[in-house]
Amino acid sequence: MEDLLTLYTQPEDPQRPLVCMDEVPKQLISDVRDPLPAQPEQPLRVDYEYKRNGVANLFMFFEPFSGQRHVKVTEKRTRLDWAEAMRELSDEIHPQAERIVVVLDNLNTHTPAAFYLAFEPDEARRLVKRFEFHFTPKHGSWLNVAECELSAMSRQCLAGRRIGHLADLKFEIDAWATQTNEKQRAVDWQFQIDDARIKLKRLYPVVNVQEST
Repeated sequence: MEDLLTLYTQPEDPQRPLVCMDEVPKQLISDVRDPLPAQPEQPLRVDYEYKRNGVANLFMFFEPFSGQRHVKVTEKRTRLDWAEAMRELSDEIHPQAERIVVVLDNLNTHTPAAFYLAFEPDEARRLVKRFEFHFTPKHGSWLNVAECELSAMSRQCLAGRRIGHLADLKFEIDAWATQTNEKQRAVDWQFQIDDARIKLKRLYPVVNVQEST
């Protein structure tokens, strides 16, 4: 926890961008019957019946200092999908960075070993060296700002909507990310190590210091 709190208080370094990464599934649901358009004094009417079209996955890469977010929509959430998403973060989003500092959780697909499943050894090793991973503690996912950003995305873009196809989901997510990035909505992290040691004192081990005789 203190490792992550320290990251959020360090000054921004373009050569070592801080990126918070998380992912969330999104069920694809389409209408069986076309909704009836709104009329004067009559709202849009949507039939209760719907069709399930599988589940997509959303990889969120959020940069708390610059306020930029990049969302990759995939059909699956395997180790191969994660490795490819990380390659894009390295080579397409931050190709000039010396090293990319990544905050992420301990999901079993989020491991450096995934690069060796997706790429040849030389390429896998190159990518491993591109990243500096900082994992959230157990039951401490709230320390990952990307989780908050996924919640905002769900409320602002996905809540209450039926999106039935992967291409439509990508279009909607890209539109949301572009509009939000233009606002450069960054994060002003206030919770510091001193706060943690007071408010979360119960989480720290008790050290018995015996007086020397």
